Amino acid sequence: MSLRSLPETEEKTAAARAAEPRYTLTMVASTGIVVPAWATRLITEFRAADERAKALVIGLKLEQLNWQPRPGVWSVGQCLEHLCIGNELYLPAISASLAGKPLATVQEITPGRLSRWFISNYIDPSPRTKRASAPKKIVPAARVKPSVLDRFLSANQAVRELVQSASTYDVNRIRFRNPFIPVIRFTVGTGLEILSGHERRHLLQAERVKGLSGFPG
Repeated sequence: MSLRSLPETEEKTAAARAAEPRYTLTMVASTGIVVPAWATRLITEFRAADERAKALVIGLKLEQLNWQPRPGVWSVGQCLEHLCIGNELYLPAISASLAGKPLATVQEITPGRLSRWFISNYIDPSPRTKRASAPKKIVPAARVKPSVLDRFLSANQAVRELVQSASTYDVNRIRFRNPFIPVIRFTVGTGLEILSGHERRHLLQAERVKGLSGFPG
């Protein structure tokens, strides 16, 4: 069984991308609002994640989507579902934190010491990143449905819209309630950086699974 809905997904996402506002380093032409550099960068990163996800999943059979190298190691589909759940929990928390806050723009995101340590040790895909079990809230299902790509692309569209909205606030001062560790309140800027780094980490993980010699043909 192949993922027959995926060509339609490509068509839909192409139409969705065409309808999205176009960002530059300086301003949004339709509004004249200056767009900070960090927002342009993150929007570009999330679009790149979309392309990586499509390259991973389009054309896979259901068996391939759910193939695990060994018990306890996530499949391509599980990596994507994990990202979907994480985004769907983070986005409402970050969005709610912006309500009622005064408008203010910063040109760069500047995480604090604890945030930099957390991103370096648990988020960024690098040899320094520590391995840790995912919180129960974002552990993927044992079997993932073909619709996981649609879900991922939809979540990333929502992330880009949130980045656009957050770009008019001081993301280095506003903090949000962490849905996984309530006692830790990251800034909105740090939260958005976490989402992008988290996607890079697990997309790389999925790419490595797909590249293994035992991956079913």
